[in-house]
Amino acid sequence: MPDKHFLILNSQQIQQKIDRIAYQVLEDNFEEEEIVIAGILPSGNKIAQRIKSILDDIAPFKSRLVGIQLDKQSTSLKAHIDFDVQDCSNKAVILVDDVMNSGKTLAYGFGVFRDVPLKKLRTVVLIDRNHKSFPMTTDYAGMALSTVLKEHVDVILDEEGEEDAVYLR
Repeated sequence: MPDKHFLILNSQQIQQKIDRIAYQVLEDNFEEEEIVIAGILPSGNKIAQRIKSILDDIAPFKSRLVGIQLDKQSTSLKAHIDFDVQDCSNKAVILVDDVMNSGKTLAYGFGVFRDVPLKKLRTVVLIDRNHKSFPMTTDYAGMALSTVLKEHVDVILDEEGEEDAVYLR
């Protein structure tokens, strides 16, 4: 971690944000039989796992966790998925990432499902930085954070020797 970093969310606050998001997902999908929670690897998938765990305890519907690996440096959609995207047909899909900055990653995540008739597609981020270059919005955000472009948000989850935290540097 660099010398100058500021704690934005501690472990307990992160869990409170994820709990709240899980309840919002429940409220929005209460009548569904099954939803798909698609986590963008690596950190988005960690958040998606936590949301799924909460939903497994509180929701009347089943939830399925899937992972999406995106080439974030590419100028076109390059994704590797661990599921048959057609299995998502006529289901609600929740697309999860850790931080939304420009919106490019979520836009590419949407692209994975472009040829599938979904009931609905919702987006979740832990931190929404409000620097959109793509016309993307989040349906559920743990925190909206206005930053300058040169600042960076680090989300630390399940890393050896470190407690969960969100830092601004």
